[in-house]
Amino acid sequence: MIRRTVLASSLWILAAPVLATVEPPTPAERLHALFDREWETRMQELPLEATAAGVHDYDDRLDSMSPDDVARRDALWEELLGELATIDAAGLSPEDRISYRMFERLLRDRRDDVRLGGHLIPLTSDSGFHTELARLPALMTLRTVEDYQHYLARLGAIPRYVAEHVELMRDGLERGMTLPRVVLEGYEGSIAAHVVEDPTESVFWAPFESFPAGVPESERERLREAGRRAVLQGAVAGYRSFHDFMVREYVPATRETLGASALPDGAEYYRHLIRRFTTLELTPEEIHRTGLEEVARIRSEMDAIMRDLAFEGSFEELLAFLRTDPRFYARTPEELLKQAAWLAKSMDGKLPSLFGRLPRQPYGVEPVPDAIAPKYTAGRYVGAPLDSDRAGTYWVNTYALESRPLYALEALTLHEAVPGHHLQIALAQELEELPKFRRFDYISAFGEGWGLYSERLGLEAGFYTDPYADFGRLTYEMWRACRLVVDTGIHAFGWTRQQAIDYLAGNTALSLHEVTTEIDRYISWPGQALAYKLGELTIRRLRAEAEEALGAAFDLRSFHDAVLANGSVPLPVLETVLRDWVTAEREGTSP
Repeated sequence: MIRRTVLASSLWILAAPVLATVEPPTPAERLHALFDREWETRMQELPLEATAAGVHDYDDRLDSMSPDDVARRDALWEELLGELATIDAAGLSPEDRISYRMFERLLRDRRDDVRLGGHLIPLTSDSGFHTELARLPALMTLRTVEDYQHYLARLGAIPRYVAEHVELMRDGLERGMTLPRVVLEGYEGSIAAHVVEDPTESVFWAPFESFPAGVPESERERLREAGRRAVLQGAVAGYRSFHDFMVREYVPATRETLGASALPDGAEYYRHLIRRFTTLELTPEEIHRTGLEEVARIRSEMDAIMRDLAFEGSFEELLAFLRTDPRFYARTPEELLKQAAWLAKSMDGKLPSLFGRLPRQPYGVEPVPDAIAPKYTAGRYVGAPLDSDRAGTYWVNTYALESRPLYALEALTLHEAVPGHHLQIALAQELEELPKFRRFDYISAFGEGWGLYSERLGLEAGFYTDPYADFGRLTYEMWRACRLVVDTGIHAFGWTRQQAIDYLAGNTALSLHEVTTEIDRYISWPGQALAYKLGELTIRRLRAEAEEALGAAFDLRSFHDAVLANGSVPLPVLETVLRDWVTAEREGTSP
C-alpha cells in the first residue's frame, strides 16, 4: 500500500513538467476543430449528404428530419457560432480568415432559415426531397453484399423519412409556410410515378437487375427477394403515403397568395433569401433596377442580331418564328441528346486554351428522368462523389421536344457541363487542402454566376457561329436578367403570375412551356433565381478590372484558375481573392 502510494507520487512528479509544457490550442487549431465537429455531425445526421460527399460510414441510413432533429441541429449551430466568436480572426492565416467568414455565414444562414420557417417547405415546383430520394440507386456505390444490405436498409427507412417530412409540412400548414397552390398543379405526378404494384417497375429496383462481380452468385437471389420486399414495403409504401398526404391534405390547404412577402414575416424572409442566394447586401429595389438596366442592354444586342438576319417583322414576330419553325427543334429525344453530347465534347477540346487546371472526373449526358421531366427545367448538372462508380451527369430534358429549341442548346450545354457546373464542381471536390464544408457546400451566387459566365465564354472559344445560336445565347442571358425583375416583382412588389409570364415571354425566345415552368420555379423558390445574373456581373467586372490592371500581362487561363482555386465562395470573398491575385501577378509572386 505504501509502495503503491510512493510510486504514484513519483509518477506524478515525473509527469508534472510534461503537463506544464502543454500549449493551449492555437486559433487555427480551435477553428478547424469547429469545422470538424460540424462536419462529423452533419455526416451522421444527414447521411444522404455524406454519401454524396464520398463518406460511406452511414450508407445504411437516411436523414433525420423530425422537428426534434431540426431543433437539435439548430442548437448546435448556435453553440458553434458562440465558440467561433471567441476566436480572434486577426490571428489566422489569410486562407483561414476566408474559411472563418464562410463558416460564420453558413451557420447564420441555417439558423435564419429555421427561425423564419424555410425548412417547413422542402419542395419547389419541380423538385423536392422525394425527387432527390429517387436518385438513391445512382447515388450509392454498390459493389459488395454489404453495400446491398445498406441499400436495403435505406429502402426500409423511406416510410420514416417521408413521415418526418410530412410532419414538418404539417407544421408549415399551421404556420402558413406553404407553397402557393398554383405551382402544385400536376405535382402529384412526380410522386405517383413511384407508386407501383410490380417492384421491378420501380426506379429503386435497378440495382437488382444485375449484380457486380463482388456479389457472389449464391447471394443474388436472396438479395433480389429482399429487394422485392424492400421496394414495396419501403419505397412504394413511403411514396404512397406522401401522395395521399399531398392530394388529400397539403395541396387543398396551401395558400392562394403568390409572393414570399405574403408569408409570415415575409419581407424579412425574402431579405434573408436574397442574402443567402446572392451573398450580397442588396434591397429588392436595387436588384429590380439592375435587372431593368440589363434587360435594356441585352435587348439592344438582340436587336442588332435581328438586323443582321434581315428579318422582316417585329421583335415579337421573330420570337414567334423561333418558337414555331421546325428547323429549330429536334425530332427525337436521341437527336437532342446527341447534339448536346457533340457540343459538350467540342467544348472539352477547347478547355486547355481556357484553363491551366482541369478536373480528373469525367461526365456524361443523360435525359431528365421521366417522373420529373414535365415540370422540370431544360437541363441541370448532377454531380457525383470522386470515389463513385459513375461520372457527373449533364441532364437534358427531352420532354415536349417542341419546347426545347436547338438554338439555345449551346448556351445550356456550356452552363451545365463544361466549362460550367461540371468543371467547377468537380474541381472543388479535388481541393483536399480546404475544410470539407468548403469543398462540398454550394454557393449559388458563385456557382450559377460561373455557369452564366461560362455561356458567354463560348464566344471566346469559337461557339455561336450561327446567328440564331448567338440569339439563343442572348435569350439565355436575357432570361437571367429578367429573373432579377420577375423574382423581385413577385416576391416584393406584388406581381401576378401572368404578369411575370408575360414579361419573360415578351423578352426571350424561351418556349411558352418553359416560360411557365420557369415562372413557377421562381414563385416556389424565392431568391434563388437572383444568383445567376448578380454572380455573372461580379465575375465579369472583376475580370475587366484585372485586364485593366495587368494589361498585356493578363493571362486568361491563370485568371480562370484563380476564380476556381478556392471552390465555391461568397462574392465579397471572391472579390478579395481576385484583387490579391492581381497584386501577386503584378509583383510576380503568384504561385
